[in-house]
Amino acid sequence: MRPLAVVLLCGALASLSGCRSVDKRPLIFILVPSQDNPFFKAEADAASRRATELGYRVRVDAHNDDAYRQDNLIDAAIASNAAILILDNAGADSSVSAVRRAAKAGILCFLIDREIHAAGIAQAQILSDNDQGARLVATEFARSLSGKGEYVELLGRESDTNARVRTSGFHAVLDAMPGLKLVSAQSANWSQAEAFSKTETMLQAHSQIAGIIAGNDTMALGAAAAVKSAGLTGIKITGFDGSPDAVAAIVSGAMQATSLQPASMISRLAVDEADRMRRSGSTGKPEIQVIPCDLVTRENASQYQNFGRVASGR
Repeated sequence: MRPLAVVLLCGALASLSGCRSVDKRPLIFILVPSQDNPFFKAEADAASRRATELGYRVRVDAHNDDAYRQDNLIDAAIASNAAILILDNAGADSSVSAVRRAAKAGILCFLIDREIHAAGIAQAQILSDNDQGARLVATEFARSLSGKGEYVELLGRESDTNARVRTSGFHAVLDAMPGLKLVSAQSANWSQAEAFSKTETMLQAHSQIAGIIAGNDTMALGAAAAVKSAGLTGIKITGFDGSPDAVAAIVSGAMQATSLQPASMISRLAVDEADRMRRSGSTGKPEIQVIPCDLVTRENASQYQNFGRVASGR
């Protein structure tokens, strides 16, 4: 036992004497666009759980797709002596300098979901194959329409590289089908409320709409709500991400399909590779790692939950 005098001294001077215990576990800083969006929350939760399992301290924050806020948060990670940064970034070009700054400070940088337009700065960029996933869901969308009819598109945030890749993948399939006609395409900025409003307007302007293809599930769900509010039936709606709400909507018939990004698996993989890099000096993998998406339909929806395949944990 420690002498009573030492105990009393530590209690009286805890803030100055260093008698309080200090958590010396290395820090993993997890930075995602938003914790309100279920996709990004799934990323953060999966990375946080895996980091805790491996013995790290964890801080989770959101940059809200604001490059300036991201800069400040990465400066906070540097000031906190973070060992690892897990980042779903705020822009392929606008994030390069911030990632470079973190790397120069000795932080191991692992990017998930979105890439940056620079190689050799991050230790890994682990990405869903947005082009492959877009082509998958576009093919199912066209099949559900029997290859004919008018349709509209809800696009994601214009500054987001993934939004551009997805719409390009959609049109690589749909533009080759002469029976399908795109009558309107509007950005709803990944927002369910904005998608509801934009869909209402498009339904009023185009009474013969047969389908709605959306750049993410949040917008697809907003579109489905607008279709229901208008009292319409038979309009085919597809999304992208594989959110639990979208899977439930597919089961109920409100949506036809989504392209699932294995967000939880990618986040766990990033943490595992970062831990391996810290301990051995190498991930054993290339910097760019592209993970395929899965098509989710009513026939296989029971196999998926929380942005992953139930059986495999993908």
